[in-house]
Amino acid sequence: MRYGIAVFPSKKIQDVANSYRKRYDPHYALIPPHITLKEPFEAEEDEINGKIIPELKEVASVTEPFSIGIFKVSTFSPVTNTIYLKVENSDEISNLNNRLHSDKLPGEMEFSFVPHITIAQKLSDDEFSDVYGSLSMGKFDLHDHIDRFQLLYQLENGAWSVYETFRLGEKTL
Repeated sequence: MRYGIAVFPSKKIQDVANSYRKRYDPHYALIPPHITLKEPFEAEEDEINGKIIPELKEVASVTEPFSIGIFKVSTFSPVTNTIYLKVENSDEISNLNNRLHSDKLPGEMEFSFVPHITIAQKLSDDEFSDVYGSLSMGKFDLHDHIDRFQLLYQLENGAWSVYETFRLGEKTL
């Protein structure tokens, strides 16, 4: 089965992201707005319960809750016509990402970590230019407190669902 790890921001930030995603993101119905911490990886159920979940509990226990800020949009152009809310990088979110890419967990880091919330993707070149041009002139002032991350699994229809939630800073017994 296919799994991934993400942070779901507050409803306020999700509402802002969804105001764009409804129109510009074909994955809108498959997953709520999120910050991907670990790209999708394959694992068996016994591996999830026997090895991965205990490691994720350990990662969560040594990671303190932290704050994020979003102040502008950015893009992965020219690689893809993806537009996103740029989450300001911080030591805390980078360290969490690094811990989730240890040798103890499956899946390789394919790209450099860029914390973001996708709001538009798979746009034509003209639509991308119009949407990004318009959004890049706007200012955002969004703040959030991150105190958990989620292990997700992918359903047969491509949608993602939460498998388990891990609270940051909680010591495991």
